[in-house]
Amino acid sequence: MTRQPLRLVCASANPDKVAEIEELLVGIAQMLPRPASLGEVVEDADSLEGNARLKAVAVCSASGSAAVADDTGLEVDALDGAPGIYAARFAGENATYADNRRKLLSDLDGVPSPARSARFRTVVMVVWPDGSELVVEGVCEGRIADGEMGVDGFGYDSIFIPADGDGRSFAQMSAEEKHEISHRGRAFQALAEALRQRS
Repeated sequence: MTRQPLRLVCASANPDKVAEIEELLVGIAQMLPRPASLGEVVEDADSLEGNARLKAVAVCSASGSAAVADDTGLEVDALDGAPGIYAARFAGENATYADNRRKLLSDLDGVPSPARSARFRTVVMVVWPDGSELVVEGVCEGRIADGEMGVDGFGYDSIFIPADGDGRSFAQMSAEEKHEISHRGRAFQALAEALRQRS
């Protein structure tokens, strides 16, 4: 008998992230949308793991099902690790992806390429109704480009050049190429492996 994939309620309401997660967990877990009645979860923890837990617990409680949540930070060495956990609102509470990229490039104006090292860090957490949880992490080292490169992807993709790549930004790669080396790809690959072992 074929084992049914695990059903996970996705905490993210960001369609770009949900699509990426679905691709990364295909065959492992079936993604269910977060309950429409659930409002925005306040992410006021002081760590990526803490924010992922807040979201996963809220969605698990609202849906009564296992929930998966992730939180990602961008750590730029020349900015003492900023924007860190504030990557999504680096340019302000209602900032767009473009606003955040512009602020980051402006803050790094004049910083030479060798000093523009950075990394994306993603923490993924699954929480079950019985209170048990599973936590994994994925990291992608790289550097911030001098300007926008490419039009695909989202967030900081067009200005992040991964160290394990060939000099292209994430926004110049296919989804498959990006998943292979990205922080989120690595985190969800680790999650897929952990879920396989658990089943």
